[in-house]
Amino acid sequence: MTFELTVLVLLMLLAASMWIPYIVGVTSDPAEGVRDFTRPIDMSVLRPWVHRAQRAHLNLLEQALPFAVIVLVAHLVGVSGVVTVWAAGLFLVLRLVHAVGMVSGYAGFPARSIVFNVGWLCILAIGWQVLAHG
Repeated sequence: MTFELTVLVLLMLLAASMWIPYIVGVTSDPAEGVRDFTRPIDMSVLRPWVHRAQRAHLNLLEQALPFAVIVLVAHLVGVSGVVTVWAAGLFLVLRLVHAVGMVSGYAGFPARSIVFNVGWLCILAIGWQVLAHG
């Protein structure tokens, strides 16, 4: 298995686990009026870190799908090199930093935006390698 596919598996494990902080937060100290999940929860009544956990999960999913597709296409066409390895590795580190920073509240503006945008550039770098391969 290529390094890029290993990163993809690790990223998907992170994405599959990012619901945990949100559910722990919602159930450990439910906000007033939150008794069940029959309706979407009004995020404004949740503690800030719980709301950030939910946003961190959504942000991860926003970038995970394009990353996954491009890494899988790269693998199918046999593209793997210095650029794709570094971009994939950096992407995983950025997503971990983003998740921890967002849930903890330590990564505020502009740090979160910078991390998100550098992740986007990593996706573009891998995509460019695929397109250049022809």
